[in-house]
Amino acid sequence: MTALVLFAVVAAVELVGVGADLTLVQWLAKPLLAPLLLLWLWQRQRRPDPVALGLVFATAGDVALLIDSPVAFLVGMGFFLGTQLSFLTAFLRRRRPPVPVVLGYLALWALLNVLLWSRLGALRLPILGYSLALTAMAAAAVGIGRRVAVGGALFLVSDLLIGLGAAGLELPGQGLLVMTTYIAALLLITTGWAAPAAPATAGPAAPPDGPAVAGVKKGPFLYRKR
Repeated sequence: MTALVLFAVVAAVELVGVGADLTLVQWLAKPLLAPLLLLWLWQRQRRPDPVALGLVFATAGDVALLIDSPVAFLVGMGFFLGTQLSFLTAFLRRRRPPVPVVLGYLALWALLNVLLWSRLGALRLPILGYSLALTAMAAAAVGIGRRVAVGGALFLVSDLLIGLGAAGLELPGQGLLVMTTYIAALLLITTGWAAPAAPATAGPAAPPDGPAVAGVKKGPFLYRKR
């Protein structure tokens, strides 16, 4: 059974655990998500890189966010900050995103923080800094390809849902939405990153994703990635 097939099975188990609020199932499944993608990435590239490091940080963040406490929430945010910075580094090394995309994402970051600011209390500054790194990652993902760009956008949506929970704003099925978008984000970013890079072009357009080839080169803490 391949790593991606195992990932799909574990992801399904995790979503059942979240939907049915089965804590033990979540503890068994969630910590395996990022490692299985890391295994798949290693099988494709056979070398460490910042995306692989980002998956290591994501594993630690996933475990931290399984613990229902304010301290664990902040620790998990710190680990996921490592994920965002690792991904951002990888993406910028390969290709810079179009300036209009960067400006659009920054405008969205500013708007969302203004709207949630009065509700976040002591989490204002940590979320302000984390969301900036997250938004920068999502913008930089556009420069890599469509699959990675969608993954970056879904990561932003997932953490926005967590931010809404931290602000006391609850949506129906919020926990399940958080995990669904998060799982899809990790999958798209990892598999899109391992796809062969397209030759550089004169214009700013993002390269299309192609088939990968071997060897090429989250009270207020209820709705988190769990």
